[in-house]
Amino acid sequence: MRTPRILVCFFKASVIYFLSISKSTVDCSLLSGPEVVKGTYSGSVTVACQYNLRYREYTKYWCKGPVYEICAIIVKTPKNRRNDRSFISDNKEAGVFTVTMTSLSESDTDMYWCVISRPGRNIYTRVKLLVSHEAPTTISTTPVSSSHPQQLRWWAILRWIIFILMLCCLAFTYYAVRRIRNGNEILPRRPIHQRSSTVEK
Repeated sequence: MRTPRILVCFFKASVIYFLSISKSTVDCSLLSGPEVVKGTYSGSVTVACQYNLRYREYTKYWCKGPVYEICAIIVKTPKNRRNDRSFISDNKEAGVFTVTMTSLSESDTDMYWCVISRPGRNIYTRVKLLVSHEAPTTISTTPVSSSHPQQLRWWAILRWIIFILMLCCLAFTYYAVRRIRNGNEILPRRPIHQRSSTVEK
């Protein structure tokens, strides 16, 4: 009974992995941005989030918090809006919305999210903001470069290969179990009285 349970668990893991790679691949192609952005105290930083042009008319916003589901919205479109220290603008022709944060302080160091609001399920990607007293050597404020989509494509292909290998392992395990069971059923069973007589001798 243990073997079928193992197969069921392995199948569930494969399905979950399939759903996760599908979600990641789709989200990366719809919205992307820098993973880490660095700024200095009392300075400013600009983050560009690139999106698929099919979402040019959708509302975009910038929110703060370690978990997206409970992040706090700072600024959002459709109009170019500014709060006390943040500003958002949406270039619909280029498919990029840009967020600028000014007068940076220590409390601004956190996880942020570029978000496209749409019916059903929003599209989002995270951006880590680091604020320090030292001037940053490099600041990742530009949209994803042309090499980044190429890396995403390779990573997507690799994940699909892993998923196919998992399915092959599942099929091989199932086939091996069937062979073992069929082999046990074919083997003749000696009657009990023959085994007892052999012991007496």
